[in-house]
Amino acid sequence: MVSVSSVVSKTAVKHGADINKLKISEQSGAPIIAPEIYGHFSEHLGRCIYGGIWVGEDSDIPNVKGIRKDVLDALRNLNVPVLRWPGGCFADEYHWKDGIGPKDQRPEIVNTHWGMVTEDNSFGTHEFMRLCELLDCEAYIAGNVGSGTPEEMMDWVEYLTFAGKSEMANLRRKNGREEPWDVKYFGVGNENWGCGGNMTPEYYSDVYKRYQTYVKNYPGSRVKKIACGPNSWDTHWMEVLMRNCRGKMDAISLHYYIMTGSWGNKGSAVDFEEKDWFKLMDNALKVRDLLAAHIEIMDKYDPDKSIGLYVDEWGTWWNRQPGSKPGFLYQQNTIRDAVSAGIFLNEFNKHAKRVKMANIAQTVNVLQAMILTKQEKMILTPTYHVFEMYKHHQGSELVNSSLEARSYSLGGENLPALNVSASKTDNGVYVTICNINHQSGEKISIEVEGRDIADVSGRTLTANKINSHNTFSSPGNVQPTALNDVQIKGNTLSLELPAKSVSAFTVKQKN
Repeated sequence: MVSVSSVVSKTAVKHGADINKLKISEQSGAPIIAPEIYGHFSEHLGRCIYGGIWVGEDSDIPNVKGIRKDVLDALRNLNVPVLRWPGGCFADEYHWKDGIGPKDQRPEIVNTHWGMVTEDNSFGTHEFMRLCELLDCEAYIAGNVGSGTPEEMMDWVEYLTFAGKSEMANLRRKNGREEPWDVKYFGVGNENWGCGGNMTPEYYSDVYKRYQTYVKNYPGSRVKKIACGPNSWDTHWMEVLMRNCRGKMDAISLHYYIMTGSWGNKGSAVDFEEKDWFKLMDNALKVRDLLAAHIEIMDKYDPDKSIGLYVDEWGTWWNRQPGSKPGFLYQQNTIRDAVSAGIFLNEFNKHAKRVKMANIAQTVNVLQAMILTKQEKMILTPTYHVFEMYKHHQGSELVNSSLEARSYSLGGENLPALNVSASKTDNGVYVTICNINHQSGEKISIEVEGRDIADVSGRTLTANKINSHNTFSSPGNVQPTALNDVQIKGNTLSLELPAKSVSAFTVKQKN
């Protein structure tokens, strides 16, 4: 038996076992799953903003002050807690004053990172903040460190958050917004180890300390400052930032993308084999070890856990969809992506003592998107359905989950067949389980500590093929169905989870 421990749960892999076993119990001092773990990311990249979120007020596509109504309604259904903007790599070449004032007077710019396309800046600060208000979500602004100045960053924060009289506050009023916005999160740069300036951690830590000085808290405003953290497994970057900048940051970011190939040839989103499925599941499960490695460093310098870990870019990254524009990062989204997303979210839940935000990349038409659009048409991806199924974890209390999982094998390699997290909600215990076994269903017995079980209800997301996905001609290929054939006996329930599936259900106990 091989044991793998996480913060509040453990998984044991049992070779040759007939059934998976899960035990759920409450714990003292359990963390709350921050709603922001279910955050999103919208960059000026490809058709995420223009054509995805923003169509303009004169568009024939139904819109709310220029924001696509179908996309807005779909995102509202996810209870989006926080939205990050304007990048990404785009953030460190974005000068915010280009995106305010009358639209016909805004300068055109070249998006040098993503496709060398010209943008008209019709979607800027006011439009983004309106989107956040319409979604009832927090705004996470990514500031320009790579090509910007401390003065530019200071002016933006003042423009956004100062209620009094000043040059920037008065400029905001001139542009139609009397009251300041409540901006809770501000990132001081993005990927400054790469597209944000190719800096060393030692250099960036000094730059960060300089720039964050000018992210001011004006009366009635409290902005959380987020430092640019490491790329994937770069623990040296985390070590340097935690050593040099603790006390001057509220959170530090982490980026982790997964694929089955290399950066030069990441693999196809839809044309893949069984071995590619298995490899992606393995890479998704490694997020547990990635989090543990960085949390160990954070705990050394911040034992009180006052600094949050924000995984503000994560997801699958595939070769661009054939026929799509270079640099637009448009890719399809299959049941494979959905299962991997469920694994990520389960692990973020289980590390809720330290992970306080996560932002999937990206919201619309880019990478592992929630939504794909084509002119007036819109479809929901399998990953969208996972977020909708998991939304009940937001703000809930994490509970202990101890899993004995059967071994899932392919080509002489083994993985645990299941991945799980659970939380205590007002309606009962909410359980989310990924069956990563693409070959067969997995039987599971679940014991819930305490009272007998009164009822179980929920849904399952699965598909006929490992590459099943939704298209504009068949938008309902992959969507949730009711959870069936649950057997209840005392405080134990049993069911069979379909192959390659994500299941989410509420367990109600008797009074």
